[in-house]
Amino acid sequence: MLQVLLVDDDAEFTEVACQIIEFIGHDVCVASNLKEAEEWLNQQKFDHVLLDFMLPDGSGLHLIDFLKKNDLSPYITLITGHPSVKGMLAGLCSPKVNYIVKPLQREDIEATLNRSKKTTKVKNSKLPTLHFGCLVGESKPMQELYTMIERVAKTSANVMLMGESGVGKEVVANAIHASTDGTNPVVATNCGALSKELISSELFGHEKGAFTGAVARKDGVFVRAGNGTLFLDEVTEMPIDMQPNLLRVLENKCVTPVGGIQEVTVNCRVVSATNRTMAELAEGNIIREDIYYRLAVFPINIPPLSARKEDIPLLAEVFLHQLNTDNNATFSWLPEQLDILKNNSWPGNVRELRHAIHRAFIMSDPTGQQIQLPDTFISPFASNDKKTSAISAGQTIEDLEKELIRVTLDKVDGNKTQAAEMLGISTKTLYNRLHAYGDFTA
Repeated sequence: MLQVLLVDDDAEFTEVACQIIEFIGHDVCVASNLKEAEEWLNQQKFDHVLLDFMLPDGSGLHLIDFLKKNDLSPYITLITGHPSVKGMLAGLCSPKVNYIVKPLQREDIEATLNRSKKTTKVKNSKLPTLHFGCLVGESKPMQELYTMIERVAKTSANVMLMGESGVGKEVVANAIHASTDGTNPVVATNCGALSKELISSELFGHEKGAFTGAVARKDGVFVRAGNGTLFLDEVTEMPIDMQPNLLRVLENKCVTPVGGIQEVTVNCRVVSATNRTMAELAEGNIIREDIYYRLAVFPINIPPLSARKEDIPLLAEVFLHQLNTDNNATFSWLPEQLDILKNNSWPGNVRELRHAIHRAFIMSDPTGQQIQLPDTFISPFASNDKKTSAISAGQTIEDLEKELIRVTLDKVDGNKTQAAEMLGISTKTLYNRLHAYGDFTA
């Protein structure tokens, strides 16, 4: 039997949820706001807190802070009636924080509470810090990233996140939002996944009958984001001829739904993301310059995993703990296994590392407690010439030098001064080498 605290201001929902919780054999107490919840928590110990994300006197995240400050550690499940908040909650969730979206069925509540019973069997260990509730890493590049998040969160400036695929751009967007104000929603959309015909409807909404299939009025993501955050993933994949419509919204803070005549004022911060390099943005017909400067008021480059390898063991610990929690397991790492992960090349970045650990977890002996790593980590991206350079027998020193220069220039987006510094030579010497090789980077 679990002691459950249900924190929600929806009286109809709490009445039904309490009946379900009691029916499946648990005790439940109810609070309709943060103040009442804190009073309950000061009076008795709870195994599980079912917590509404948006409460009359603040965000459910404030109660999580209260629990941390008072060294209370019940299992927490955030509840929201807003599906648009789902993306942010997934980023904020830690091993003892889950989320579910209304409307709920009995099976949802039962599965949620059963999960908290399982976690009591997982042995405790000191886990790395989750910065902003979702970011892991103590390396210098990550400390610099945390500073930028803290500073831009105090403003309303639009942010463009840049970095390789798999570095965690949406997680960083969630961190920025969480640092700004957790009471407002975050809404995410992938600009690269929308057809040209649907972009305007997705971004700005449409009126009933605006086009074939528009059977009802729909708000666009700018309106649904309210005073919160709009995350535009793969924004540079938006067709160039559609970008003027986005420019107008960024300038005027107003949208006009497709088929509508009334303008609607919007007030969200736009956090966009791209895996394109600065050189690609500047040289290709990818994004309009005026759009770029409105989206990238505060650009942030997210470091690849190769630039913060000391964080790999920390990430591995967090990922394994989450898998243990979800699967009622007690696997652990050996120091030499963490060294193997740390020394491996991860062209797919954090996403690839997590995938590799998940696969190793599945393949490990369920009767034991030791993770079994594969002999090799084979990535289809490792052969990508833009990311990886291989040395083979028979190559000349000139070939190796040429390849080293090419890879270094690619790393710094063609900046020859930075490349020379990284190579430990003068800029003049670098230019001489490029001239000798026919300036292959031009």
